Parts: sequence; C-alpha cells; structure tokens
Amino acid sequence: MKVELLAPAGSLETLKIAVLYGADAVYMGGGNYGLRAKAKNFTPEEMQEGIEFAHKHNVKVYITANIFAHNYDFENMEDFFRSIKQMGADGIIVADPGVFSLARKVVPDLEIHISTQANNTNFYSANFWIEQGAKRIVMARELSFKEIKQIHENIPKDIPIEAFVHGAMCMAYSGRCLLSNYLTNRSANRGECAQPCRWQYSVLEETRPNEYMPLEEDERGTYIYNSRDLCMIEYIPELIESGVYSFKIEGRMKTPLYVGTVVKAYREAIDTYLRSPKEYEEKKQFFLEEVGKASHREFTTGFYNNKTTSTDQTYTHNSYVRNYEFSGIIIEYDKETKIVTVEQRRKFSVGDTLEILQPVGKNISFKLEQMWNEDNEEIEAAPHPKQIVKFKFDKEIFIPSILTNPL
Repeated sequence: MKVELLAPAGSLETLKIAVLYGADAVYMGGGNYGLRAKAKNFTPEEMQEGIEFAHKHNVKVYITANIFAHNYDFENMEDFFRSIKQMGADGIIVADPGVFSLARKVVPDLEIHISTQANNTNFYSANFWIEQGAKRIVMARELSFKEIKQIHENIPKDIPIEAFVHGAMCMAYSGRCLLSNYLTNRSANRGECAQPCRWQYSVLEETRPNEYMPLEEDERGTYIYNSRDLCMIEYIPELIESGVYSFKIEGRMKTPLYVGTVVKAYREAIDTYLRSPKEYEEKKQFFLEEVGKASHREFTTGFYNNKTTSTDQTYTHNSYVRNYEFSGIIIEYDKETKIVTVEQRRKFSVGDTLEILQPVGKNISFKLEQMWNEDNEEIEAAPHPKQIVKFKFDKEIFIPSILTNPL
C-alpha cells in the first residue's frame, strides 16, 4: 500500500490549504457528530464544495462521526449519512457501535473507519470491527511500534492501519476524559472539551481550607496533566515498518499556517524517505526544524518508543512555542504588474521581514518596502482583520500561499 498523509480540515480554507500543500486525504466534521464542536466545521454547502475541491486534486475526504451517541443523537443521523454519501465522501470515522450499526444499514457502500476513540489496542478488537465491516482501524494513541506491528501482522492485509503522527496529545486514555464534563459541564466525548488538563493546579488539604500547596516547588503552581505535542517526523521508517499506512495529523482547531507548515514538512519527509532512505536520514534535522515552525508545545514521541514518563509532560507552563505569526493568505498574483494581493490575518507593517510559505519549495524571505490598500492608497501597516492589501514582488507566487512573520 502507498503511504497516505491524512490532514485535518477545520474549515473550508484549511481544507484547501491541506490539499494544496500535499495531503493525500483530509478529515472534517459536519457540525453534529464529530469531536470538535468548537471547530468551524462545515455547512452542507461548504462540505460539498470541499469534497469537490479535494476530489479535483485526487484527495480523499473522510467525515468524522465519532461521538459517543445518546438516543437523541440518532434523530437526524440517517439523513446526515445519506447526504454525505450523495456528496461523494470517501468514508466516515466512527467510534460508537450504535452509530456504526446505523451507518452500515443506511450507507452500506460507504467505508467506515474505526476511530482512535474506540480504544483499538489489540488485534482481537481490530478483527472484531473488521468482521462487522470496518475498512480501516485507527490505532489507540497508547501503542508502541511493536504493538502496532503485532496488530498489522494479525489482521487481513487489505485493511489499512491509521495512526496519529503529529499534534496535541490528550492525557486521558484514548482521549476518553471526564475532567471537562465534571469541571465545566462540557463533554470531551461530545466535542466540547474545555481542556482542563492545561490548567494550573495546586493541592488543598481538607482540614486546612484556603491553604493551597503547589504540587512542585514553584510559585506558579504546576500543570500536572499538560501533555506535550506528538511529533514523529524523525520516525518515518519505523512507522512504515510497523505497518502504519495512514499518517494522521491532529489539528481541526488549527490555523491555515499550522496545517500548511505541518503538511508540507511531512509530505517532503515521506517522499524523501520513499525516494532515498539515505537522503531522509541526512535531512531529518531539517524536517524537524521545518515542522517546528508551526505553533506547538514541546515535542514528544508519545508511546511509540516506550511508556510515557515525566519528560512527556510540561509542568511549568501551558504556553506554545511560536516561531512564526500567521500574517495572511496570498490570494492573487498579477504577472504583468507583479502585484501581490493579501487577505490579512495578523498585523504586519512596512519594514517587516516576512516569509512566503508556498506548497512546494523553500520559503521566500523578503523585506516589505511598500504597501497599498484596496483603494491603491499607500499605507504603513495592515492592522485590520481580513484587510485586503497589496505589495510588489518580482517573483511569481503560487496561489494561494501563506504569508508569515518570523518572530
């Protein structure tokens, strides 16, 4: 099987970026049945447009339906499944046996992938789902290379294994957590997680009210549940050798800059390894640096090499490593006038040294010397959200591309 790079699509804009920057497939939600309730998700019209755009570029689209459903969730689910089938979706991602059963009944020809939420930790459970008709198994995040390989060797060879290779890690087992529900009445298992694992905690002893004791010797307290971000870009050979077919990137809440940066880095790393393992080994540090340009927490390899330890948590803070700001999307380039048109996302100014992240090739760094607004009036800064601005650039640029501001 060919290796698949599977990217997140939290909006139509990020879907298009994922497709153009090298994804083989994308996954997205329709609003009601996925585990990212705060993502922008897709209206039916946007979903149709996204599927058509992806298919035009030979990219597959999988729809998330991986909530743990209650009775009332099934009221319109049949119509939802029929509609995404009619739109041309290539598969759905499911965790709940009831949802699985309904999907098999309503859209029997649509591929069903078993979500990591189903806690797929062994080949007996994998084979159970396969016997019911599942066409792909997404590994639990708690598995090592060795365990994944054992599953791969004990399931039918035509059933692909999918695994997360990059992105935020949940501290709960296979992402099934009640902390958010308990503390904020927002269920993580229904896409509404408040991420209390990222909060700062201290200990309060029952007989000593108002006497808060930090869990570490640090005046700021501690972030005892705060997992680092997964990054497996240095382990492409091990992933392939263990039987992972689909390399899944987490991030349906992320910006186009994050998606474009991470997808491009993994696309280049995978293609380099498949072309020349030696060249891949020589360029591993480069790939790590490239993927690190996206906003992230400190990196970890999760459970792949061994059980996690204290080094896989960040106890002192819950902030991100930010090397670049997302300044805008380049939406037009006029070859005759050499004018670039940008839809702004974050303020940038004349005199800034900016970078252009194109789908292919090296980033282009330049100093912004002059800029105009929509009315062709010269301006010094672009401070307004989604402001349309223009500047001159001698080299032709791929459309769309991402404009960044190195920090």
